[in-house]
Amino acid sequence: MKGKYTEIIRIERIQNERWYRQYIAHYEDFLRRLNEDTEKRLYHGCPEQAASLIMEDCFNRSFAGVNGTVYGFGVYFSSNASYSHGYTRPNANGERCMFMARVLVGKTTKGNSSMKTRPLGFDSTTDEKHIFVTYHDAQAFAEYLITYK
Repeated sequence: MKGKYTEIIRIERIQNERWYRQYIAHYEDFLRRLNEDTEKRLYHGCPEQAASLIMEDCFNRSFAGVNGTVYGFGVYFSSNASYSHGYTRPNANGERCMFMARVLVGKTTKGNSSMKTRPLGFDSTTDEKHIFVTYHDAQAFAEYLITYK
């Protein structure tokens, strides 16, 4: 990222075996169904309180809509860390949280704000540039939490 946010405080690898196993089962299903690997490493920025919940319970669609639903009611990820930075909030020490996640994008289509779930025949929605929206909780796995300021 460009600008004043360049000091990485720590990078934590997230070890949640239950969520990892669910993600891998989903990953194997995607491979069988699509005959190609559609996994991407993407960013998800959020406030510190949300990061704690994600580390415990992984990504949860029930929070969809907190920061908008331009491309559908799901969990938002981006290949652009600067974009995801816009959804972070500094804590009392000025530190921010961002996840690097493994995300199964599968077959994508352009999303819109009326989509409550993935369209039939697709796995996720996108802006066709860098934003991806997932609709199944096991479709993404929070692999690293990056704390920076």
